[in-house]
Amino acid sequence: MIGAIADDFTGATDVAVAFRRSGLRVAIVFGDQRDVALPESDVVVVALKSRTVDPSEAVRQSLEAAAWLEARGASQFYFKYCSTFDSRAEGNIGPVSDALMDALGATRAVFAPSSPEHLRTQYMGHLFVDRQLLSDSPMRHHPLTPMTNSFIPDVLAAQTTRSVGLIDHRTVRRGSTEIAAELSSLQDGGHPYVVVDAVTDDDLAEIGRAVASDRLVTGAAGLAGGLGAAIARRIGRAEQAPGEGDPVGAVTAAALAGSCSARTLEQVARMSATHPSLRLDAVQTPDPERLSAGALRWYDAQSPGDAPLIYSSLPPEELRRTQEILGSERASSILETAMGLIARGLVERGVRRLVVAGGETSGAVVTALGIRGGVIGDEAAPGVPWIYTTDSRSLALLLKSGNFGDPELLTTAVEGRRHG
Repeated sequence: MIGAIADDFTGATDVAVAFRRSGLRVAIVFGDQRDVALPESDVVVVALKSRTVDPSEAVRQSLEAAAWLEARGASQFYFKYCSTFDSRAEGNIGPVSDALMDALGATRAVFAPSSPEHLRTQYMGHLFVDRQLLSDSPMRHHPLTPMTNSFIPDVLAAQTTRSVGLIDHRTVRRGSTEIAAELSSLQDGGHPYVVVDAVTDDDLAEIGRAVASDRLVTGAAGLAGGLGAAIARRIGRAEQAPGEGDPVGAVTAAALAGSCSARTLEQVARMSATHPSLRLDAVQTPDPERLSAGALRWYDAQSPGDAPLIYSSLPPEELRRTQEILGSERASSILETAMGLIARGLVERGVRRLVVAGGETSGAVVTALGIRGGVIGDEAAPGVPWIYTTDSRSLALLLKSGNFGDPELLTTAVEGRRHG
């Protein structure tokens, strides 16, 4: 079994679906792993909220997850971070990788943040977001994890005392045998950490073959797909076909959006044009309980059967104004707490299909609902699968990273239409 540890909830769903596409059976656990009942699986993903917490806390959570996964039967481990490699200057990618290396007795680890289907590629050690260097992309201005350096070996080296090597695209193009030989050479030369270029999914498939027997592998969802394909071939599993059914079926739906990414703002605008929508204003109502109570009163006034949108997503200038008035951490805390309370209220009112946009918002919703685990279903968009909970309430959840999906995703998801 592969045990995967993801540093946020939407990243966990992204990596889970990458493994599922390969034909592997995948389950997901949110947060606390104790006493979670899951079906037999080839991959179990533990979703943490550790990307922006203090490094020591991120290490503690990750080690607990690794120990639980190993006790459950995991023999290989995958540490999943974002395809923009974003974390604070002091971590948490380096400190967590260091701790996992030590705890698992691993002798090396590759680092491959590329995810070509999401337009994240790495060439000669430099990470690109579509046509822009990471440091020139909107990630440069991320409110929590600004990324001002695109050269990933340097970003990682600043977070660890282990030596960092690089396998560039010239070697990757020569295939898995050459990649494996270069990994061994770098390891023998004192570089236990190796950043690896990838521009295409074929590159990631070759890297996956090269590390198919490694104790610890790290990367975004792209490499998980390459590794999953190598493992699936080894154990004789076919690629996953879509359309295996939806155990929740036709139920009341709603969307919650907290991400302020450009794509989520576009999705919010599209859905608002055709569905009832309400924007949460933390400046006007800086109390999460009052804010959520008002939103639920608004929901109660909508027509039965409507699939409404409740959102806190703001364009950059309004976001800056809100953060200046309330402070970044207070504004985030108010809105995330409110979204969790709203989600709880919606489920109490009979909503059984929830579409959630934004990593922190997804974490707040899952935590507030007390969801412990689920199985991975079909994708509504690349890297955005439906999750069917394994507790008694039988909910369908779509946890969408801010920049994922086309402009119509929120609308098609709540209406139960397949994404094109």
